[in-house]
Amino acid sequence: MCCLPDIPESSSINHEKSETEQAELKMGVYCALYLVVASFLRILTSAERDAEVSCVFMECCILPCSFQVDTEVIIHWIQRTTGDTRVHSYYNNQDHLALQDQRFKNRTSLFQDQISGGNASLQLSEVKIQDQGRYQCTTSTLSGNKELIINLKVDAPVDRVDIEQVENRITCSSEGIYPQPDLTWSTSPPSDVSLENNPTVQQTEQLLYNINSSLIASVTDLVYSCTISTRTNNRTATLRRLSSISGSSSGTTIPCTSNTSLTGFSLTWRFNHSQIILNQTGANVPYTVSEEWRQQVKSVSESGSLTLKDFSSDQEGIYTCELSNAEETYVTNTLLRIVKESQTDVAGIVVGVVLGIILVTIIALYCKHKQGTNFLLQKLYCFNVTPLVNIYSVPNNPP
Repeated sequence: MCCLPDIPESSSINHEKSETEQAELKMGVYCALYLVVASFLRILTSAERDAEVSCVFMECCILPCSFQVDTEVIIHWIQRTTGDTRVHSYYNNQDHLALQDQRFKNRTSLFQDQISGGNASLQLSEVKIQDQGRYQCTTSTLSGNKELIINLKVDAPVDRVDIEQVENRITCSSEGIYPQPDLTWSTSPPSDVSLENNPTVQQTEQLLYNINSSLIASVTDLVYSCTISTRTNNRTATLRRLSSISGSSSGTTIPCTSNTSLTGFSLTWRFNHSQIILNQTGANVPYTVSEEWRQQVKSVSESGSLTLKDFSSDQEGIYTCELSNAEETYVTNTLLRIVKESQTDVAGIVVGVVLGIILVTIIALYCKHKQGTNFLLQKLYCFNVTPLVNIYSVPNNPP
C-alpha cells in the first residue's frame, strides 16, 4: 500500500508562519538598534578625535599632528568643507603644493626638520576668520595610516576701547573684533540713570565686527564706564567728568586724575581728542613728544600730570589724559582756558617810568635856573631830590 505524506492542518501552518514573522521582526529591531548604537559610537569617537585649537586673527598658529615614525612618509592636510579644500601636501621628502587652494598660498608650512621624528604639524600664518573650521591631517607610512581632525577657532580680541564726550553725549566704540562682542554701560557710584544699551554693530569685509554705543550724560557728577567683551577677553574704558582750569600762557600744569599709579599703564596725552601730544609706554620709560608740541611740553610728573610752557591761544581747548593697561582704560578730559597776562603791573611800570622822567626833567630845569647857588648846596639839592626849605643862598657877586 502506498503511504501518502501527512498534510499539516491549516492552523499549524499559520502558527509556524507567525513565529517566523516575529523572529524576523525581532531581528529587524536588533539591526536597527545596532545601527543606532554604531552611529552614536561613531559620533562619540569622532568628537573624541577632534582637537580644539584657538588662533588669533592675523597671527601665526600651529595645528598639531603626529604619526608613528617610519619611512615613505606621506602627509595631507585638508579643510573639511564641501568638496574638501586642499591645504598642504608632502611626499617624496618634499612639499607638493600644485593643488593647494589659493586661499592658503604662501601661508602654510611643515616643520621639515621634525618630520622624520613623527611631527606632521601644520603652521598657518596670517590667520583669517575664513580659516575657521575642521581640518583633517592624514599621514601614511609603511606602518599604516592615521587620521586626525582639528577644529580651528579664530578670535580677534578686544584690543582697544575708545570713550569720549562731546557736550553731554558720551560715545563708546571699538573695532576689529571677532566673534560679535557685547557692550554694557555702568556708572560710579551706581545710579538709577537709564543706560539704554542699543549698540550699533557692523561687520567688515574681513568678517570682523565694529561696535558703537552712545548715551546722554544727564547727571554730570557721575563717572561713566563702558565694557566690551567677547568669549576670550573684555576691556573697560572709564570717562571722568569734564573739568575746567585756567592757566597763563607762560606755563601751567594739567592734572591727570586717576585712582591708580602709572605702574603697568601706558600714558597718552591728546589735544582736542585727536592730536597726540605725547606717549609714554611705562612708568620708568621716557615719554616721547610729538614734533608739533616739542616747544610747549615742559615735563610730565610721576602721576602723569602735564606741564606746558610758552603756548598761545591756539592751544586753548580740551586736553585728554589716557591711562591704559591690558584690561582697562581711564580717560580724563580737562578744558584749558588761557588767561592773558595781567596788564596792571605793566601799566604801573610805564606810568612810574614816565613820572620819573618828568621829575628828573623838572629838577634839571630848576638846577639850571639856580646856577648862582652855592655849588655844594646845589649838588645836595639836585642829587638828594629833597625839597629844600629855608636855605641860605650865596650871591653870585659878593659885595
